[in-house]
Amino acid sequence: MKIWLTEQNWPWKPDKYRFAAEQMLLTLFPGEKPGYPDTPYLDTSAPTAPDGEPWVALTLHRGEKLSCVTAQVEQGGRRGRGVARFPSEKLDELDEQVYHTVSHALKQAFYRAGTALLGHELPWGSLTGVRPVKLPTRALLAGKTPREAERELRETYRVSPPRAALAVECAQAALDVKRDLADDGMALYIGIPFCPTRCAYCSFISADVKRSLSLVEPYVEALCREIRLAGELLREKGLHISCAYMGGGTPTTLSAGELHKILSAVENFLPMDRCGEFTVEAGRPDTITADKLETLKKHGIHRISINPQTMEDGVLRAMGRAHTSAQIVEAMELAEAHFGGLVNMDLIAGLPADSGEGFGRTLEKVLAMGPANVTVHTLALKKGSRLTEEGGALCPPETVEHMLELASKRLRGAGYAPYYLYRQKYMSGSFENVGWTRPGAVCAYNIVMMEELQSVLSLGAGGITKLVDRENRKIVRLNNPKYAKEYLESWDKVAAAKDTAARFQAELAGRPAPPR
Repeated sequence: MKIWLTEQNWPWKPDKYRFAAEQMLLTLFPGEKPGYPDTPYLDTSAPTAPDGEPWVALTLHRGEKLSCVTAQVEQGGRRGRGVARFPSEKLDELDEQVYHTVSHALKQAFYRAGTALLGHELPWGSLTGVRPVKLPTRALLAGKTPREAERELRETYRVSPPRAALAVECAQAALDVKRDLADDGMALYIGIPFCPTRCAYCSFISADVKRSLSLVEPYVEALCREIRLAGELLREKGLHISCAYMGGGTPTTLSAGELHKILSAVENFLPMDRCGEFTVEAGRPDTITADKLETLKKHGIHRISINPQTMEDGVLRAMGRAHTSAQIVEAMELAEAHFGGLVNMDLIAGLPADSGEGFGRTLEKVLAMGPANVTVHTLALKKGSRLTEEGGALCPPETVEHMLELASKRLRGAGYAPYYLYRQKYMSGSFENVGWTRPGAVCAYNIVMMEELQSVLSLGAGGITKLVDRENRKIVRLNNPKYAKEYLESWDKVAAAKDTAARFQAELAGRPAPPR
C-alpha cells in the first residue's frame, strides 16, 4: 500500500511519521507492505489512485484553535475517510511532545479511515503496541478509577468493551506485583537455547539438540561462568534477584546433571535470598523425566511450565511435535508428585488443523489436570518459522475469536482470573495472549517482564537484558549474542553487558526515592 504524507504543515519532515503510519498499516491491513511514492502529493479527488494500487493519504492542517490529521484510504475500489483533531496549542510544545501528539492523531485518523473502509472495528481498536496494559496501569497510578481507565481505552482508542475490561483487570494485577518491587532488585532470566525439535510455529533462537550436541557441554560451562560473574557484580553493589525464570528453547532438553550444574551455580553465586519465585520452562513433555523434576525441586524451583499447545494428536503431528497428548498427561502426573500442581500450561488458539471443537476438547482436558496457570496464546505467524515459510490453511479469525471466548468463559468458570497479557505482530485476527491464574498463583516474573516494572538481567544466548528506569520511562536494552556458538565466542561482550547492568541498577537504587 502506498503511503502519501503531504509535505505541508508537518512538524519536521513527513518521513519522521512513517513508523506511526506503518504500525497502523500492519494493524489494519496485515497483508500489505508500505511503499512511498516519489511525488509529494496525491490528488485524492481523483476517482482512483495511479496504477490502481491501494493507498493511504495523510495530511495535517493547522487551524487557529484546532488542528487535525485527515486520512483517506483506498483499496479494491472502495474508500474510507477519518479525521482526528487536537488543540493547535499542542503544536507549540516541546519537540517530543509535538511528535507524540501528531503521531497519535495520525494513527487515530488512519484507523478511522481504515475501519470505515473495512466495515468493522478491531478488538484492540487503534492500539498498535505489544503492551496495551501499560495504558490502564498508568491511568490507575495517576488516580483514575478502574471504570475511568476502561472508558479511556474505549473512547480514546476504540478498544472493544471486553478487551478494555480485560486490560484493566491485568493492570490491577500488575499494580499488586509492583508494590513489592524495589530498585535494588532485578528479575532474572536464564536462556537455554536448545529444543528436542523445532515446532512449525516457532521462531525463537533455539537449536535442535540432536544437531548441536557438541555445543551443549561448553554452553553449560560458559553459562555458569556468566552466572558467577553476574553474582559477583550484583553482590558487590548490594543488589538482589526478586524473581527468576529459566526459558529457551526448552531447558529440560538438558540432562538432570546439566540442570544441577547450572542451578548450583545460581545458588552459589547469585544473590537469591530475597527471590520470591523461580520458574523453569519444562515445555515439551517428551523432555520431562522424574530425575529432572527431582533435580529442579531440590534446587528450590517451585513452578514449571508444561506446554501442550493442544491436546489433539493430529494437530501435534502437524506442528512437528514428537509427543502425544497421553505423554502430556503423564508429565502432569509427574509434576503433581513433585510440585503439587503448581504448573503453567500453554495453549495456542488458531493452530492449523485445529478446530473450534478440537480446541474445546483441549480446554476440557487441560482443566481436568488442574494446572495453577493457563496461558492462552493466539497463533502468530512469526518470521523464520516453518509455518510462515511453507504457508498452509489457517483457522479463520472468527474461529480464533470463538476459541478465545470459549477459553475465557471456561477458565473464569473454573476459578481462574486474567493477570497478564500481551500482543504480537501478525497475530491471527489481531487478538492477544492472556495468562490466567488461580488465586494466589500469579507468576510475578511474567508481569515484571511484560509490563517492564523492573530491570531484567538476562543470562545466556539470545537473552536481552532490560534496564528499566520507571520514573523517567527509560529502558536500555543489552543483547547477548543470539546463537549458542556466537555466545561461546563473545565473552568480552557478555561480561561488559553484565558490568553495565550492575552499574545502572546500583545507580538507580542509590537515587533518592521520588516524593509520594
